Amino acid sequence: MAKTMIGLMKCAVLAAAISMTGCQTNTATGRSQLNMLSTGEEISIGNQTAPQYVEQFGGEVDDPVIREYVADLGSRLTSTVVVDSGRQSLPWEFFTVDSKMINAFALPGGKIFITRGLLEKMDNEAQLVSVLGHEIGHVTGKHIGEQLTQQMLLQVGLGAAAAATDSEWVAVMGGVAGGFAMLKFSRSHETESDDLGLRYMTSVGYDPMGMLQVMEIFKAESGGGGVEFLQTHPLPQTRIDRIRRLIGTRYAHTQNNSEFTLGEASFLTNVTERLEALPPARHDPAAEAAEAGAGNAARGGGGR
Repeated sequence: MAKTMIGLMKCAVLAAAISMTGCQTNTATGRSQLNMLSTGEEISIGNQTAPQYVEQFGGEVDDPVIREYVADLGSRLTSTVVVDSGRQSLPWEFFTVDSKMINAFALPGGKIFITRGLLEKMDNEAQLVSVLGHEIGHVTGKHIGEQLTQQMLLQVGLGAAAAATDSEWVAVMGGVAGGFAMLKFSRSHETESDDLGLRYMTSVGYDPMGMLQVMEIFKAESGGGGVEFLQTHPLPQTRIDRIRRLIGTRYAHTQNNSEFTLGEASFLTNVTERLEALPPARHDPAAEAAEAGAGNAARGGGGR
């Protein structure tokens, strides 16, 4: 209640200062937020930018079973999302891209991405569902709309923001490179998405330990670098500790309960075994960087 009141007060001050308001109460989180991006504009931005991200990250994984498996799990989650988020009109899509990066992210309009590199680190369905649920939470929480609104107001001011076209919103997002900067969420956004992800995954029968396991994967991998997820999703130890506490309190009923599964066998069959049969990922930033470095060194050597 206190958080909602503070948010409402902030919006009231902004509204008085700019003679209008884009404030709204988010039905998924109960929080008041400043978001001038309409649902139609969200959908348009997602439709325009998603193909760029697919191409940037190596195209979709060349296995229809893996792609459909991820999409089906995403659809199960979004069927519960619309109950409390009012996001029924979003054209949800789930992309499994052929990148060795360890990453997952969401674009406006319900476009959810997960990389092959992240799937290769997982060993059960609950882990995958927790990541999809978390990214869905960024969409239902309208976090990107909040960030784009703030950036638009800073860049062009209120009058232009109020009349901005779809292409102008896309320009503010800044394409693939700029978009990734825009996807760096605050700690409060991450907390909201964790909460929503836990809510969504348990509502369809998955053990929330899957989310804690994923966080531990990111923590372990961060020492070796290459975890793009950590550039857009900060991972302080306090966040891991908080999820552990929630599992022991709010979600204690899910533990040692056969109604909540990790889904190891299904994941092994539909993802792990099939990934092992594929050729190397088309998008491998580490290999590309090494190749570029070798080329620069050779050119430098030839010039001496």
